[in-house]
Amino acid sequence: MEAYRYADGSVGHPGHPVGPDGDEPVGTVDLTDHTAEVVTWTVSHATPPGVREPNALAIVEFDVDGTGVRAIGQLTTADVEIGDEVRPVPCEELRDPSVCLREQESQSWDGYRFEPV
Repeated sequence: MEAYRYADGSVGHPGHPVGPDGDEPVGTVDLTDHTAEVVTWTVSHATPPGVREPNALAIVEFDVDGTGVRAIGQLTTADVEIGDEVRPVPCEELRDPSVCLREQESQSWDGYRFEPV
């Protein structure tokens, strides 16, 4: 989980080639080295093909050197509350590639889920 650091001091995830001040990123931050706080969460019961059902999702906020960095992603469990501390953990398959509408080789299936600390 990589965030981009910009010259104006902001940090963004996902990273963009141009920051809020119009400049290119000056570095990156590995968010797996940080924990985050659950800002809000929900459970989806009507998921796209290949995505687990039910699917617990959260918006979380990392504190990176005093700068808040928000991310959205799947949770490892629906047993969370607003304000809980979570950490990103690797997941080899966020979606079942056998039901994808595109060629499997063209897609990335891995990523991160948020796990309560």
